[in-house]
Formats: sequence, C-alpha cells, structure tokens
Amino acid sequence: MANQRLSISSYIFLIICLIHILSHLRARAMLDPVDFLALQSIRKALDDMPGSNFLSSWDFTSDPCNFAGVYCDSDRVIALNLGDPRAGAPGLTGKLDQAIGKLSALAELTVVPGRMYGPLPQSLSNLKNLRFLGISKNFISGEIPATLGQLHNLRTLDLSYNQLTGAIPPSIGALPGLNNVILCHNRLSGTVPSFASQTLTRLDLKHNALSGSLAPNSLPPSLQYLSLSWNKLSGPVDRLLNRMDRLNYLDLSLNQFSGMIPGRIFSFPLANLQLERNAFSGVVQPFDQVKIPTVDLSYNRLSGQVSPMFASVQNLYLNNNRFTGQIPSSFVDRLLDATIQILYLQHNYLTGIAISPTAEIPLSSSLCLQYNCMVPPIETTCPSKAGKQITRPAAQCGHWRG
Repeated sequence: MANQRLSISSYIFLIICLIHILSHLRARAMLDPVDFLALQSIRKALDDMPGSNFLSSWDFTSDPCNFAGVYCDSDRVIALNLGDPRAGAPGLTGKLDQAIGKLSALAELTVVPGRMYGPLPQSLSNLKNLRFLGISKNFISGEIPATLGQLHNLRTLDLSYNQLTGAIPPSIGALPGLNNVILCHNRLSGTVPSFASQTLTRLDLKHNALSGSLAPNSLPPSLQYLSLSWNKLSGPVDRLLNRMDRLNYLDLSLNQFSGMIPGRIFSFPLANLQLERNAFSGVVQPFDQVKIPTVDLSYNRLSGQVSPMFASVQNLYLNNNRFTGQIPSSFVDRLLDATIQILYLQHNYLTGIAISPTAEIPLSSSLCLQYNCMVPPIETTCPSKAGKQITRPAAQCGHWRG
C-alpha cells in the first residue's frame, strides 16, 4: 500500500514537472519568429564596451523577452533599449543592423551613449508604430534618412551628439504629431525646415552648420523650448517670435540674425533669453517690467537708451552694443540692494550713471561700465575680455552725444 502511495506521489510530481517544462517551452516559443531572428541579427552587430556586460543576458537558448533592454507584449517586441541605462555606464559599440526594421511592433528604440557608428538604418522607416527614437551621444554618421518622415506616430526624435551630416529632411518637419526634436551637436547643414506639428514643444538644433532664414510661420506657437544657437542662421525673426508666447527658453545666440528684437518677447514666461552675438539692431523697448532672470543681448547693434524696464532683470548683459544716454537710476537702486547680480554695460556709448563714488557694490554683484562715453564714477572689476581701456576716445563719442 505504501509503495502504491509512493507511485501515485511520484506520478503527480512527474505531471507537475512536465507542466512546468511545457510552460517554459511554450514561453520560449511565444516570441514571433521574425522578431526572434531580427534580435539575433541585431546582437551579431553589437559588442559591449569595456566594463559593460549588457549583452551577457542575450542568450538565445532562453526567452528573448527576458533579455536586458527587450520588452515584449504577447509575442512581439515593443521596446528595445540598447545599453545599460544607468548614468555613466559603458555603452555599446558596433552598428545598428537593418534587421531592426523587422521589429514591426516596435514603439520605442533607444541607444545609450557609447561608440555606435555607421549610418542610421533605412529600414527604420518600416517601424510604423514607432513613437520614440533616441540615439544620442554616439558616433552615428551619414544623413538623416528622409524616409523617417513615414513614421507618422513618431513623437520624440533625439539624434543629438552624433556626427550626422546633410540637411534636415523636410519630411521630418511634416510629421504631424512631433513633440520633441533634438538634433543638437551634429554637423547638419542647409536650412531649418518648417515644422507642421501643432504639439511641438521642444526644438533643439544648436551646434550645427544650419544657414538661411526662418519664415514667419515655419515654427509652431506651441514651442516652449527653442535653441538654434551656434549656427549660421540669418535674417529677421521678429514676426516669427511674436507668435511664440509659450516659450520658457529661447537661445538664438551665435548666429547672424538681424532686424529688431520685438518688445513682446520680454513678457513671455522665459527663464532664460539668449540673443547674444548676432546682428540685431534698433531700439529695444519692453512693454513692461522684464521678469526674465537672465537676459543676454550682448554683441549686437542695438541702439537708443537703455530701458528702465530691464532694471528687474537679475543677470543683464547689454555690453558691446550702441546704447546711448544715461543709465536709468532704477538700475542703481537694484544694484546696491543686490537685486541685480550681473550688469554688464561695457563697450557702448553711455554718458553717465547716477551713483556715488563712495557707493559699495555688494560682493554678490558685478558691474562693468568701461569703454563708454564717460569716466566710470566707481571702480569695479570687469571681465578680462572687456579690455583695459576705461573710456572711449572722444572722437567716437561726439556723434552719439549729439
């Protein structure tokens, strides 16, 4: 009887084991064969950087849905995050295989910073469900495929800090649902295309070689972050900027933009306004007290008197322009109570400031007045690049005094 009970127990145990094995085999077999083979091809084109063991889990005798960076829904791969996402972790080296385009259910593709090289696969255009494409801080080269414009579900495109060349395809700008486009720190050239998406909130194209002008309707008013600095862009932007009243960050510095700076932008909810090193000209007239913490209009061709509306700015750079007249007394009050921390007015044609020679500038504040049409009434420490000349030659000041 005992032997019979033992046999029954053994039988039950065997059944449980078989169920477990069958379940495991079924789980291994669940991934779509096309996706399985695509992952194998992707793996063959990649290697871990020294110190990385990201690919050690990619053992194709087990379920690929348990691989590091692979996320599945039912029998399809829906997200592929290549590389250890922890900050500072070594990335991967190798190329992105064309087989990526066979993961037809893929909604997210990211590659962490590493030494990935070669072009972007043309097959990316097959990923019709792709919403997020992020391949940043690698060595990806070649042109951005125009066929990415077929990804109508794409919301975020981040190809920053690579070695991409050529133009930004107009087909990218035509994508209807883009939220974020980050292509900074590449070698892109040509013009900035028009962007059709009315949900675009971030556009970062800084540190490229883009040129040409921006049409008044080329960027949507939905933008909150716009950086075009360190390019070769030119022409006026007043009509364009007047439409973009949701901006909280604007950097157009180190270009060749010209024309007037619209007074309306100083009432935008900006935390930072950088328009330095362009060719902006004319009078600058904010409509109301400027509440932007940092405003940099230096190295332009701005003229007229300094508006008292700027006295509420914490860090104000108006140096290397053509401003004239007296500095408003409201600046002095805010400088002495340390509300203003940086006030750079050097290299203009200013004629005076109502401040006592015995006044003490707070240690937390910096004031520079040199190379104007006056002898600075107070000694302050200026940045070294301001030069050593205290005042402008009188011959340069006669016209501006008149």
